[in-house]
Amino acid sequence: MHKINLRRIDYGGIFLYLFLTVFGLIMLLPLVYMAVTALKPTSELFLFPPRFFVVNPTLVNFRDLLLITGTSAVPFSRFIFNSVVVTSGIVVGGVLISAMAAYPLAKHNMPFKSAIFSMIVAALMFSPLVLQIPQYLLISRSGLMNSYFAMILPYLAAPMGMFLMTQFLRQLPDALLEAARIDGASEWKVFWVIVMPMLKPAISTFALFSFISAWNDPYPSMVYTTVQEMKTLPLAIQTISGGAGVVARVGTLAAASFLMILPTILVFILTQRMVLQTMAHSGLKE
Repeated sequence: MHKINLRRIDYGGIFLYLFLTVFGLIMLLPLVYMAVTALKPTSELFLFPPRFFVVNPTLVNFRDLLLITGTSAVPFSRFIFNSVVVTSGIVVGGVLISAMAAYPLAKHNMPFKSAIFSMIVAALMFSPLVLQIPQYLLISRSGLMNSYFAMILPYLAAPMGMFLMTQFLRQLPDALLEAARIDGASEWKVFWVIVMPMLKPAISTFALFSFISAWNDPYPSMVYTTVQEMKTLPLAIQTISGGAGVVARVGTLAAASFLMILPTILVFILTQRMVLQTMAHSGLKE
């Protein structure tokens, strides 16, 4: 008779998974509490002792947020629209510029290629705070204040996106691009038809980081705009969270915070697989 080798139960692995699962759930508790609070009516917001889950869920906080909160001239939906426009412009423009800059740096023998790439790497070491005054002076003297361009242009040239896509493109075979050129494809066709589809993991990774940064940053609308109609969602939430009536706005603030974090979660869920592929192929893995 043949002996049957029974697999040993890995108690250490089971404990590790349970341990990580418990801490993962603990990390999710603030998000769950924020979503639950956004659905609580006023009668449940100020109970003592406080109740974690909602008994009678309602959408009245979202109604108050969209129809009542804000100034009489600027509805809250305007702030959401401004954030969508600014964030979309930064993400789409940043992806295109980074990809077009990374392609010659990685796949062409252009002059001063090493020096340009070294400057991009050096730019990653500087804090964004160093650039705020020069950026403001350029925007104000160019007459772009109180416009979407003022909040988008300073963030289009992203060193992180250029570095990430350059590192990713260096892993791709040159023979594929040469075959396309031999078949008569122009450089623009090679870029759009071959390079851009192969860059999808790096594009998804940079788009995720760029979206999170742009969506949650109140600085552009706080500095580059002086009219209420051009303010974005992060700045509007700061307005809601302070000032008179802050206690009465607990539910409204929770609804605003939920709307603020929901797009970030959705974008992460859509791009997480591509992000892992980029980490494996872009040279960032140690």
